[in-house]
Amino acid sequence: MKIICIGRNYVNHIEELQNERPSEPVIFIKPDSAILLKQHPFVIPEFSQDIQHEIEIIVRINKVGKYIDAKFAHKYYDEISIGIDFTARDLQTHLKSKGLPWEKAKAFDGSAVIGEFLPKSQFNSLENITFELRNNDKTVQKGNSSYMLWKIDELISYVSQYFTLKIGDILFTGTPEGVAAVKPDDVLEGFLEGNKLFSIKIK
Repeated sequence: MKIICIGRNYVNHIEELQNERPSEPVIFIKPDSAILLKQHPFVIPEFSQDIQHEIEIIVRINKVGKYIDAKFAHKYYDEISIGIDFTARDLQTHLKSKGLPWEKAKAFDGSAVIGEFLPKSQFNSLENITFELRNNDKTVQKGNSSYMLWKIDELISYVSQYFTLKIGDILFTGTPEGVAAVKPDDVLEGFLEGNKLFSIKIK
């Protein structure tokens, strides 16, 4: 399986990092080794002094698809959750300044937190769902899917032009504003419409 991530999908997050607003979705990929194992803490890697949290709505692909029309994209997933795209911001900034790929800053071991999945059928509209990240019981990121530049079905359609989607693939859909560095002993908890779907200890 692969983890397909979308960058710069919320305007306020684009502005907080002073990035250029894209004309099409920004895509990068994490390997399956990036998945943080269940019940394991996130250990800050030695190569970064600025690991930042990015909470995102995620979906899991349930059928093989290529060149998917947006109007049929909803048939390719039936579960939804939230996750964290941990980012070594200092390393990413350095790589971007050199015009180099981001993989070392985005795809390192343990950089993808995947929360418990819920049936998408329990939500009235996936285009208007709230999610938040709490750090030590304080809300640090809060978003709503209505603020996405590209909605979930549009992203699935777009991504499938380049990559065949396979059963079990995970799509991260972008993060809202509020990204910040984590530190040892932080406890990160993710909520989707009030449902707590993960809790991660930082070491």
